[in-house]
Amino acid sequence: MLLELHRITKHFGGIMAVKHVCFGVEEAKITALIGPNGAGKTTIFNLITGTYQPDEGEVLLEGKTITGMKPYKTAQAGVTRTFQNLQLFGSMTVLENVMTGAYLQGKKGFVKSFLSSPERSTEEKKIRAESLKLLEEVGLAESAGLPAAVLPFGQQRLLEIARALASQPKLILLDEPAAGLNAAESEILTEYLKKLRSQGMTMIMIEHDMETVMEAADEIVVLNFGEVITQGTPAEIQAHPEVIKAYLGEDEQIA
Repeated sequence: MLLELHRITKHFGGIMAVKHVCFGVEEAKITALIGPNGAGKTTIFNLITGTYQPDEGEVLLEGKTITGMKPYKTAQAGVTRTFQNLQLFGSMTVLENVMTGAYLQGKKGFVKSFLSSPERSTEEKKIRAESLKLLEEVGLAESAGLPAAVLPFGQQRLLEIARALASQPKLILLDEPAAGLNAAESEILTEYLKKLRSQGMTMIMIEHDMETVMEAADEIVVLNFGEVITQGTPAEIQAHPEVIKAYLGEDEQIA
């Protein structure tokens, strides 16, 4: 397993946000975390990335603990994420946004790279070329010089994923990547995620759009009230009675 969560537990005051959560994420697979609002999905992302520290349990990346690491250390270890609410640098160009992700793994670092001359920096030129290649892959190369804020919403989603990829991660956490997208944009996103998987990328996504989940995910972990109620393939999850009850409260299948 690339990532393992062992009995992760987190309280906020008297509220149990997640309780004894255990699951593993296989390399070059897409794992979806689903569940009703308040089920603990985003809390788990924050525990994986180091934004929160667990009260109990352990997070392992490639068999080594990352529990207790600060977020920037977790990112340097190879775990990066996108957010439900886009966190792009709107006034920076599309290309510069991707380059900020690449600086995380560069030798010069983010601040030093901006202070030095791009023409005189071998690393800067390499980062620029690799970032442009990522923009080509998501279909945004022609917009490289535009401010990120002017892109349509669906393209901003793809830009945020490209920026996450620029740090050459081992694992990407996608927080509701299809949120706000129309049907056509969701289909483009789904196909791109499947392409990344075929190239060996490992992803965990939180997603409420069940069509996207069922189409893209290899494995689904279902949460309710902070606990894992089941885990399985899309076909298994779709017909699971506890999942149906958690989502619909009645004996119906998830569409």
